[in-house]
Amino acid sequence: MDSTSHAVVGIDVAKDSLDVCLLPTEHQFTVTNDPDGFRQLIDQLPAAGTCQVVLEATGGYQRRVVAALVTAGHQVAVVNPRQVRDFARGLGILAKTDRLDARVIALFGQHAQPRPVEIGSEKQTALRELVTRRRQLIELRTAEQNRLETATTKVVRKNVRHMVEQLDKQIRQLEEAIGTLLQSDPQLASKAKLIETTPGVGKVTTTTLVADVPELGHLNRQQIAALVGVAPFNRDSGKFQGRRAIWGGRAAVRKVLYMAALTARRCNPLIRAFAERLEAAGKPFKVVITACMRKLLVILNTMVKFQLPWNPQLCPQCT
Repeated sequence: MDSTSHAVVGIDVAKDSLDVCLLPTEHQFTVTNDPDGFRQLIDQLPAAGTCQVVLEATGGYQRRVVAALVTAGHQVAVVNPRQVRDFARGLGILAKTDRLDARVIALFGQHAQPRPVEIGSEKQTALRELVTRRRQLIELRTAEQNRLETATTKVVRKNVRHMVEQLDKQIRQLEEAIGTLLQSDPQLASKAKLIETTPGVGKVTTTTLVADVPELGHLNRQQIAALVGVAPFNRDSGKFQGRRAIWGGRAAVRKVLYMAALTARRCNPLIRAFAERLEAAGKPFKVVITACMRKLLVILNTMVKFQLPWNPQLCPQCT
């Protein structure tokens, strides 16, 4: 998008309100973060297709307004708050208010021109919520199991065991709901079926990718690796050459990819051979497993893009 001929809209999202700044006109206003406010916002924005809307990821408070804007035909980018804050510091803007934040977000959008989000169907949104809730309950169960190891009082141990049993029951219910939802949508079911044909990729990895990476199959290998956060970035300056390191991305997706890569090192012949080659070259474990995660993700991205099940012969063009 050419920022010289298009308006850029920065929105600072709070639980109850949306502070808006339009550039280059510097017009600012505030609406409520609810359906009535969304209608007022859309009425005051330039025509769809003539502006880009930029918001920060705010723990979920932005989701409804993003969906409303995309439905209205606007290009919407959801950006990392840390990037916007670093950008503000680079401009010497140290103060922080809702109106000022909206302007900074708009300025960031002008300069960075972030990629618009892709909004999935209602069922994909529901799937994302189910997968997220399952992940939350698993984290709670792990915490309770850790407490059981250190508890010495009989009453406490009984209480913790009961909590673990209840969490197990709720996790099973969520897994059943996830399976039912996947089967009810042909597009989601087809994508999940393709992904699951890959050795080393199980149901948890599959549902996480389907739910949390709707861009899978729509980006090139560099973009998908950077999106998830498994692309190594250079740290070089002059004669200094630092270690490459991954940065940013979607942490929840990286966690399941990590476990999938560990499994694929054992049962996926292509990933196993790739890992052995890196190990023979003296690469440390973290480098090897990160490279395996990236390779696995790129392969899955290509499979979904071309609607092809797992086939080792496809790997040269995948990577």
